Amino acid sequence: MHSGKYYTIKEVVYWTRRDIIGLMIISFVPTFCYIVLDWKWLSIPWLPVALLGTAVAFLVGFKNNASYDRMWEARRIWGAIVNASRSWGMMVKDYVSDHHAVSPVTQEELHQIHLELYRRHFAWLTALRYQLREPRVWEAIYKKHIAEYKDKWFTVEEHQGSVDDALKPYLSETEYQQVMHSNNKAAQIIALQSTHLKSLLHRGLIEDFRHMELERMLVELYNQQGASERIKNFPYPRQYSTLNLWFIKIFIFLIPMGMLQEFNKLGEHYIWLSIPFSALAGWIFTTMEKIGESSESPFEGSANDVPITAMSRGIEIDLMQMLGETTTLQALKPVNNILT
Repeated sequence: MHSGKYYTIKEVVYWTRRDIIGLMIISFVPTFCYIVLDWKWLSIPWLPVALLGTAVAFLVGFKNNASYDRMWEARRIWGAIVNASRSWGMMVKDYVSDHHAVSPVTQEELHQIHLELYRRHFAWLTALRYQLREPRVWEAIYKKHIAEYKDKWFTVEEHQGSVDDALKPYLSETEYQQVMHSNNKAAQIIALQSTHLKSLLHRGLIEDFRHMELERMLVELYNQQGASERIKNFPYPRQYSTLNLWFIKIFIFLIPMGMLQEFNKLGEHYIWLSIPFSALAGWIFTTMEKIGESSESPFEGSANDVPITAMSRGIEIDLMQMLGETTTLQALKPVNNILT
């Protein structure tokens, strides 16, 4: 997530520099042919171009609204995960007790049980965010202009290491092997939590009502995981994305031809102004298309994504402090105004 107040001109130009160069060339060629080669037939009336531009603007606006909705829903899902995680930490600490224990349990043993449930939850967060950062063929993060921007300004933790190493500190060896052999690691970890709660119920460390409440919290975490996976695995419909892009390309190709006639009315020397103005008009549309493109997959690891790595770190810090444990973890800070 870009946490700066605004993008700088330098960032915007670097992000769209290929478009700027291409638009200048597209605008220059018909203008040169019109003036130097006297190809007057290249000039077309502005009205049909403006009519097409209006239609394209509606389509671009529709895509950007849909992309923003996907991003905002993702942020709401992870806001719910933060709240559910804090609730889980509070309930584990206060519900799992020795009041009805079948056999005596020391406070140190009880504390270790709390810690085990906490760490398994951290493992779930870790597995989930690594799954959400996995590449999909429709995502924009691997396109050249976005990948270059990412390499220049920030890094994504999940793209630098493997989930195998990230999960090891949180799970026992038996659980680690079981999780690593499963297709959906995050779902398997929640299942392990449920199994552990069942064993605690049999030991009398939680009673029926509290067991039901803790299980209900696991179901809520499953729901939020499923909502995240829905956004991750279902792309913005390709028919809208593909045709929208082609409509923009057609419009950009026609802009200079429509501009020729308009600037020719101002005088012979003013016609060269059609080049920068055509490029500017085209740049607005291509940049709006890129904005929608970079927002439609909010977990891919771009500068505008939901900062799930930072949110996971914040959850871990909050819960460890809730349990009274000292931790060396620090909240993640934005790098070049970008929080991942």
